[in-house]
Amino acid sequence: MLSLKLNEPIFEETEEILKEKGIPRNRYINEALAFYNRYHKRKKLAEAFAKASALVRESSMEINAEFDQLIDEEAI
Repeated sequence: MLSLKLNEPIFEETEEILKEKGIPRNRYINEALAFYNRYHKRKKLAEAFAKASALVRESSMEINAEFDQLIDEEAI
């Protein structure tokens, strides 16, 4: 069992949506929380990818510089 306190404007807006959609409040709240949880998981994953990408980008630039130097040395 869960008890929660909603701000009045949020509660009223939710009640209007529930009437329009004709679904139970419990189902709506469960779907909303599931959606919000997926959003945060994707956001966390995107941040991890961005961090990994930055690390790879730095090492890739170093490797490219080394290849450029080797090519320049071979041209001599």
